[in-house]
Amino acid sequence: MSNLHTESAPPATVADALRRLADDGLPRREAQMLLLHVLGQPTHARAWLLTHDGDALPASAADRLPALAARRLNGEPIAYLVGHKAFHGLTLQVDARVLDPRDDTETLVDWALSLLPPGAAADVLDLGTGSGAIALAVAQQRPQARVSAVDASLDALAVARANADRLGLPVALHHGSWFTPVAGQRFDLVLSNPPYIAEGDAHLPALAHEPRAALVSGADGLDDLRHLVAHAPAHLRPGGWLLLEHGWDQAMAVRGLLQLAGFAEVQSRHDLGGVERCSGGRWPGA
Repeated sequence: MSNLHTESAPPATVADALRRLADDGLPRREAQMLLLHVLGQPTHARAWLLTHDGDALPASAADRLPALAARRLNGEPIAYLVGHKAFHGLTLQVDARVLDPRDDTETLVDWALSLLPPGAAADVLDLGTGSGAIALAVAQQRPQARVSAVDASLDALAVARANADRLGLPVALHHGSWFTPVAGQRFDLVLSNPPYIAEGDAHLPALAHEPRAALVSGADGLDDLRHLVAHAPAHLRPGGWLLLEHGWDQAMAVRGLLQLAGFAEVQSRHDLGGVERCSGGRWPGA
C-alpha cells in the first residue's frame, strides 16, 4: 500500500499536487492523468500542467485526489478511474464492466485493416467485443464494412452500445455466447480478443479489478481459443480470415490449432513489445 498523505494539509498548487502524487508512488504519467482528470482537463493535456503549475489547486480537486490515487495504487486500471481510454484513434468510455483495452490489441486491428481494402463492403464479426474497441476501430477505418459484434455480457454490451452511439459508428451488437447469436451467417473476417489466461496464473491477482470472465479460459488458457478455431469455419466464407489475440506464450499452440482445423496461410503478428500477440489463418477457397 501507499504512504498516502491523508492526514497532511492538502497541496496548495497544481505543482504541489503532482509532487504529492509522485511521493505516494504513482508513475509521473499516471499522476498527470489523475490530476488533469480532477481539474476537468483532457487527460492527455500534459502541456497544460506546465503552464498552470503555479495555479491554486481547487478544494474539490484536492478532496478527490487521495481516493483516486489509493485506488490506482491498489491496482485499479487508470482507465476506470478517469472513465475513458484511447484506442486506435478513438476515445472509448470504459468502466469495471469491461476489460481495460490494451494498446497491444491495436495489433489485431491493424492486421484486420490490412485484410480489408478501403471501400470493400466486407462482413466483419468481432467476438467478445467488451467495450466495442475492436469493432468500433474497424468500423471507423472501414466505413463500407458491415461490422457485427457479440458479447455474452449484457453489461459489456451496454458499454459497447454507448460507445457506438456516442461515436456515431454503425455496429450491429448481439448478446450471446460466441457464434450462437449469428447462427447461419458467414463473414469475410472474424476476429476476437477472447479470454486466454490460465486458471491459477500468477498474474491474475494484479487483474482483480477487471471482469474475470473476460480473462480466464480453463486450465491452460486455451479453452475459448479452441472453441473459436473449431467453430469459425462454419461462419467463414471461402477465403475468409480468422484473427485471434492470445497470450505471450501461446502463438505456437494457436497456430497448431489453426493448422489442424484446416486453415491456410497460418501466421502470427508481433505486438508493440515484439511478442507474438495475434495468430490467424485463411479459410481455404476463393
